[in-house]
Amino acid sequence: MTTAVLTVASSGRRDHLARQRRVLAEVAPDIVRVEAWLDAAPPAGIPDADTLTLHVPPGPHGMRVGEGRNRAAEAAIAAGADLLVFLDVDCLPGDGLLAAYRSAAAAHPDALLSGAVTYLTSVQRPGRAAELPPHTRPHRARPSLTAGRTRPATPAEYDLFWSLSFATTPEAWARIGGFHAGYEGYGAEDTDLAWTARDRGVEMRWVGGADAYHQWHPVSSPPWQHLDDILRNGRTFADRWGSWPMGGWLDAFAAAGAIERRDDGWVRVR
Repeated sequence: MTTAVLTVASSGRRDHLARQRRVLAEVAPDIVRVEAWLDAAPPAGIPDADTLTLHVPPGPHGMRVGEGRNRAAEAAIAAGADLLVFLDVDCLPGDGLLAAYRSAAAAHPDALLSGAVTYLTSVQRPGRAAELPPHTRPHRARPSLTAGRTRPATPAEYDLFWSLSFATTPEAWARIGGFHAGYEGYGAEDTDLAWTARDRGVEMRWVGGADAYHQWHPVSSPPWQHLDDILRNGRTFADRWGSWPMGGWLDAFAAAGAIERRDDGWVRVR
């Protein structure tokens, strides 16, 4: 099985990308590697000679994360990949991640496959594959299975899909149709992909042993810097699916007096 690992990147994540490249070289030297760069300018002095490097510049409203992943998938399939593993630039692959996804894809080639993610703390800075296992503590909001096990997601669990780490065969990817191009900037493209998969009868499966480790970076809660993106992308999602995503963030913004509910949507009031 020819495996491609696909990452969307930007200059703001140079250090995270460097660690990801180093760990990938340890655990997966035989992969097709694709990086889609989302900055306005093409990357300078960063691309790896063994990597297929794409440039997907921002749209009018921000970085096009979903479209970057779509283009990366196209390049990987053209290069002969039988399995597409999408790994966020902040994530380091555990030494069992690729084997777990390959095994799950062989058994369930028509499924959207989702592994567990551990969020590292600010003082946890592993840079080698051997340093990762002691930090394993999968996020409790999503199912975590033992290595070698998979199980189908319930219909409600499609809401828990993350694009931090997931995998599909090219055939399953074609059935889903990739990420919707209408999302720019932060938010909603993950849930839209999962709902599209569910709508088109694509099974989602939780995959044990496919552990990824999210490198720490500063965050705000709620993410005030993304408020306008959340409102815009939330509106796009609501127009497509009839309900608003990211309800927790919307409630937090509303409680702070920044937005309010009007008719069937949310609007900014300050």
